[in-house]
Amino acid sequence: MAFKIKTAGLALLAASAVAVSAHADENLFGYVQGSETLPKGALEAYGWATVRSDKGAGKYRATDYELELEYGVSDRFTASGALLLMSLDTSGLVIDGYLPGARDFAVKPTGLEVKGKYNFLSPAKDDIGLSVQASGEYLWIDPHSGQDKDTLSASVNVIVQKYFLEGQMIWAGNAGMEATYADRGEIANLPIGFDWPTDPEMEIELKAATALTYRFAPNWFVGGEALYETEFETEVGQERWSVFAGPTVHYGGPRWWATLSWMKQLRGGGERYAGQTDNDLHLIEKTKQEVRLKIGYNF
Repeated sequence: MAFKIKTAGLALLAASAVAVSAHADENLFGYVQGSETLPKGALEAYGWATVRSDKGAGKYRATDYELELEYGVSDRFTASGALLLMSLDTSGLVIDGYLPGARDFAVKPTGLEVKGKYNFLSPAKDDIGLSVQASGEYLWIDPHSGQDKDTLSASVNVIVQKYFLEGQMIWAGNAGMEATYADRGEIANLPIGFDWPTDPEMEIELKAATALTYRFAPNWFVGGEALYETEFETEVGQERWSVFAGPTVHYGGPRWWATLSWMKQLRGGGERYAGQTDNDLHLIEKTKQEVRLKIGYNF
């Protein structure tokens, strides 16, 4: 009897380990990061597309793309590099310092990013997973207006993750900070009285996020995530804050996975543009909603 109980226990443990290891660095959420890293020598390719739309006036639709390769340097450390691209279609809206006028262009490169993530505790082996991710980013196109703008950013993100119900339910939480140096290029023929500062700026952004997902069928997860962001700028202090939340759906197969998420801005504050009618939202740098699709392939 004792042998049968021990054997059953080992089988349950093995099944749990298999279920958990299948999630190694899969992006179960659109915005919230998980603490798992790739195994040593593993290579994974990612493709992201994020549609940001609706500023409450005029027309605004920006689509961000990210093409990324991630490599398992060791079982605890992964490194990645990404090419950033975007397309933009905006008209009927002018915002001082951000949108000088109508702009419409197809997909083009806008920047580069490098990231590294080190895992201190594994959620599959320890009570809770803990990782730290650091990244550096260089942009030569402003993601809001599509105008020329040199931006250097460095960020650090603390990631925690917890498995429940033998991996059937997964929670993750993030807390991070980003420091940015930005230098706008000059623009000719600006609207009369339009403010487009060309002196370099320094910005600090703080982020906190949480997410929970549940496996409702083999390989399928459904859940939700929430994200708080606030930014402090050189001359104005706290420039903005916002809270986004929404559902997420994830599919994870043997070699590839996909995640679709929709985030709606629930509340926001800070600076507002002239004539803004949604006074409980921040719509200068943010939009009312974002939709993100992420696809990963494990080589």
